[in-house]
Amino acid sequence: MDKSSGVGVVDKTVALLDLIARGPASLADLVDGTGIPRPTAHRLALALESLDVLDRDESGRFRIGPRAVHWASATDILRVRAEQAVIELRDLTGASAQVYRRLGEQRLCVAAAEPASGLRDTVPVGALLTMSAGSAAQVLVAWLDAPQRERFLVGAAYSADDLGRVRQRGWAHSLAQREPGVASLSVPVWGPDGAVVAAVSISGPVERLARPTSAQRRALADVAAEIAAGLGGSGLSRG
Repeated sequence: MDKSSGVGVVDKTVALLDLIARGPASLADLVDGTGIPRPTAHRLALALESLDVLDRDESGRFRIGPRAVHWASATDILRVRAEQAVIELRDLTGASAQVYRRLGEQRLCVAAAEPASGLRDTVPVGALLTMSAGSAAQVLVAWLDAPQRERFLVGAAYSADDLGRVRQRGWAHSLAQREPGVASLSVPVWGPDGAVVAAVSISGPVERLARPTSAQRRALADVAAEIAAGLGGSGLSRG
């Protein structure tokens, strides 16, 4: 860590959380990545898990837990900007609308809006979804550096060529990647530093979103630009 509080247990806890925020980590990863002795790292990680600050993935690795996700979403400027944006996007398209950001090796739904009637693709705010499937996942991965892209491509429902097309055209489309019968369309939100900070999506039945229209893409791009402007970004694609 660059800074120290002067309180050893606090510094060690923050070091663990910093490492796990970059992706799920085993106990060995925690020890290697922080230099904290194994018994101490184990004790702290278990304590954080008991408080829901951490939880475990299917392999038993530690990852960010629901309490930490709640803290992040409650204070996130992106969430504030996204809440109105998804309502506008839902009204423009008649589809379910969401905004996602990357959280380690998953994606977090920070805002969502559902149509009043008809078929929906309900994703609750605070839900953690896979980064291996879906158009939002493709957007969040497409502009990462090559080593990170390669890591996410392992076992993914999309390919390196798919990500290349996403970067070229500036939007991603998926058909039944994340869930049978569900399609989605997503575009990036660009931050002030030129990095993708979020993905804006519409989703719904495959029959409605099988062929993205120019009106749908324009609505997504306009809303993404509004969110980016609120964050100090330009909303322009870096291709």
